[in-house]
Amino acid sequence: MEVAGKRVLLTGGTAGIGEQMALQLKAKGAEVIITGRSLKKLEAMRKAGFEAIEADLHSPLGADRIVQALGGRTLDVLINNAGQGVDHDFREEAPDADAADDCIYANLNTPIRLITALLPRLKERPEAAIINVTSGLAIAPRAGGPVYCATKAALRSYTQAIRAQLADTNVAVIEALPPVVDTQMTAGRTNKKMAPQECARQILDALEKGHAEANVGMVKVLKAVHSASPALARKVMLRF
Repeated sequence: MEVAGKRVLLTGGTAGIGEQMALQLKAKGAEVIITGRSLKKLEAMRKAGFEAIEADLHSPLGADRIVQALGGRTLDVLINNAGQGVDHDFREEAPDADAADDCIYANLNTPIRLITALLPRLKERPEAAIINVTSGLAIAPRAGGPVYCATKAALRSYTQAIRAQLADTNVAVIEALPPVVDTQMTAGRTNKKMAPQECARQILDALEKGHAEANVGMVKVLKAVHSASPALARKVMLRF
């Protein structure tokens, strides 16, 4: 896909991977509409030339607000990038079930609601795309983040299924699987992290080249190990 001139809706576009995708898409000539929760960060992105929609994605109201803000405009690309982690480790303390619900809604339910609401207008375009940002942890989970991993694995399955449904349409369905990236979500982790700029570049490269998946950085290695031995991939990742 040639992204110049395309209208892109990008959730979670005020920081991390999302901010970098927004900046790189804009530099390529796309019109980028971002969403976020932080009023300060949203205002900073507006000053940088982006349309920015305030939306909390933990309930149906977030997706509804985004769709309402779009009005009747056309849309070429939907990028479901917004996501959040949650502490959920019984070895440390009793997890917060409400926090788990928030994570599940933001990471899984909201992307499904946005796709459901916006697919008709994507189908109207000469070419269109949906990018769902999952994680390498969708392939094999780590023990310390079971809820986050479960949401990403579920979104991976959803992505694969709707890709099959839309195979004969003009809408490409792409899954982006980042490794550990240096963002606010991973601030407390000490393992090696990819720069968000490079992660964003690889995801957009998949969009431009028409790839069904963007296995970013070390996820390529995890994918290869999992293909050879799913049990070995799980054993390695569950240590974390």
